Amino acid sequence: MSKRIALTGGIGSGKSTVADLLAARGAVIVDADLLAREAVAPGSPGLAAVVARFGRGVLAPDGTLDRAALGALVFADAAARADLNAIVHPRVRDLAARRRAEALAADPEAVVVHVIPLLVETGQADSFDTVVVVDCPVAVQVARVMARNGLSRPDAEARVAAQASRDQRLAVATHVIDNGGTPDELGPQVAALWAALAPAREGAAACGNQGSEPSGAA
Repeated sequence: MSKRIALTGGIGSGKSTVADLLAARGAVIVDADLLAREAVAPGSPGLAAVVARFGRGVLAPDGTLDRAALGALVFADAAARADLNAIVHPRVRDLAARRRAEALAADPEAVVVHVIPLLVETGQADSFDTVVVVDCPVAVQVARVMARNGLSRPDAEARVAAQASRDQRLAVATHVIDNGGTPDELGPQVAALWAALAPAREGAAACGNQGSEPSGAA
């Protein structure tokens, strides 16, 4: 049976970059953030449940979810955030299970990687055979979030602090990718990770490369 693989990391850690590099090597990426958007798409039961709980003020004029308005309601309110998670997370898990099943039906040897930013916070780590944590110093996270999101330092620090701590994520890791450096330093780590996640595919690729050499090659 195909192993269950999770990829996680704090905001600004670079987990999306690692996921893209794995996808380029052949991994099937199941991204919880994208599924969360699907779970509350216009006309969905998920969006109806969000509106029932938080009011029509969380809707944009075109009927889509106004994420900024919703975020303003739940960011500093733990109870409201818990209510939102209770609506969205079960739907995301159902969608993720469906995507995994579809990938394995198409290719029983598929390497399916679930990208779950809140893996630790939602208590899902034990559901996976392999947990890859993309790690970097908190100061690097804050700087990246400030640059990417245009946030002030206090706001960026608050975003980082609202998630599980670095130590909490590392405690559940079976593999750690250090993304505190440069992109050039990231590539070899992802290559080594892929070799560990998909040894059969790496072996097949190596055999294929050998077989493709000209017969007169030295």
